[in-house]
Amino acid sequence: MEPALPPPGRQSDRRTPVVVLAGCSGAAAAGVARLAAALRETPGTVTIRHDLSGLGEGIVHRAVRIGEQETSTVLELAHGCVSCTLRIDLLPLLCALTARGSVDRIVLELDSAFEADAVCRAIENIVVTGVVGRVDGPAGRDVRVEAVLTCVDARTWLADATGEDTLAERGPTTAADDRTVAQVAVGQVDFADAVVAHGSTGDPLDRARLAAVLSRLAPEAPVAWIDDIDLLDSADVEALLARIPVQSRRGRVFDAHAPLLRGQPPLGAEYGVVLVEFAASRPFHPARLHEALDVLFDGVVTARGRMWLATQPNEVVWLESAGGGLRVGGAGPWLAAMSPSELAQADPTRRAMAALRWDEQFGDRDISLVVLACDADPAEIRQALHWALVEDDELRLVERAPERVAQWEDPFGEWHADPCESTGLPIDGQTKSPGGEAK
Repeated sequence: MEPALPPPGRQSDRRTPVVVLAGCSGAAAAGVARLAAALRETPGTVTIRHDLSGLGEGIVHRAVRIGEQETSTVLELAHGCVSCTLRIDLLPLLCALTARGSVDRIVLELDSAFEADAVCRAIENIVVTGVVGRVDGPAGRDVRVEAVLTCVDARTWLADATGEDTLAERGPTTAADDRTVAQVAVGQVDFADAVVAHGSTGDPLDRARLAAVLSRLAPEAPVAWIDDIDLLDSADVEALLARIPVQSRRGRVFDAHAPLLRGQPPLGAEYGVVLVEFAASRPFHPARLHEALDVLFDGVVTARGRMWLATQPNEVVWLESAGGGLRVGGAGPWLAAMSPSELAQADPTRRAMAALRWDEQFGDRDISLVVLACDADPAEIRQALHWALVEDDELRLVERAPERVAQWEDPFGEWHADPCESTGLPIDGQTKSPGGEAK
């Protein structure tokens, strides 16, 4: 079986292609293992798996396999963490494998503790040092992400994506890992170039509802529906790879100012699933917003977007939720709050889009949110968010007396996570937003 042909424009790219496989624990993890075995049938394909179950003790088990030959290694990491595993072992290994003439493709069979977006970000940005015969630099000089394939258990994924459980409540993990199952489940599909949904739901309506969610969360990603994952073969997987659109993200990590609706998802309601868009040209009152956000915790798969808080007029505030958890963080200054030198360095696309809606008083400040609801009333969501906006008399204070507005109660003053007593939804072990940093 020949590997799927690269998309036009990549056929002249001499870097070694990498296919990233992701899935939560349980049946989805078994699906990842089956995908790796199927891809390994293609000559020249090497698979890499890091078992992070012993990470808390500073030990990682790594398996590298080509065909039927497997090499297992036990790694001792002095400061055991996912980032250490990436920096110390995986990235140098990718660079070393590309030097082998027998390796045509690398498949990363990710442990459920890994997140594909963090791996792809590391490939592009972390400098790899100390590889013999190679000049120091990111692994992205030697490899390119050809595709991210996510495996989901069709019977349980939607419940996981709308739940409140943490990974620690589901099984062994490190003490510092307080991510939610929903965060991982939603993030894996959102970042996918293709999805394998396996396991029979038993009810055609349940499958149709799941399909409606997937088509809105990852609209460009083709979905392969497999009742029995053990029947998946090499031809099936290669055919799925070939169906990935040319414009798919293929490992690209977007910042907070990228379009919130990518890939032209369906905008109408289907089986109770709908994308709710909310936009406003006035800021939120932070205390009312804190109360209104409860509307995002029931019947909502995910919400994300950029917010303007009246008490923080210079900062773009990023909101992101998954299931019953939510986090809020900073995503840098508004263009209107930048110095001339900062503005000159801002992304040209962002500047062009902002120019289309520029306000004489407030510049590019606005609110833009997208909510993916599967069992919630869109009108109730819009009503709650509209109630949280500043009223006309408050808006006049925002315009004329910002020093008074700065004294308003602000539950988001040090950023925020819900449930309030938890640390919310970390990325790479920190509560930070895309393109921004937590405070």
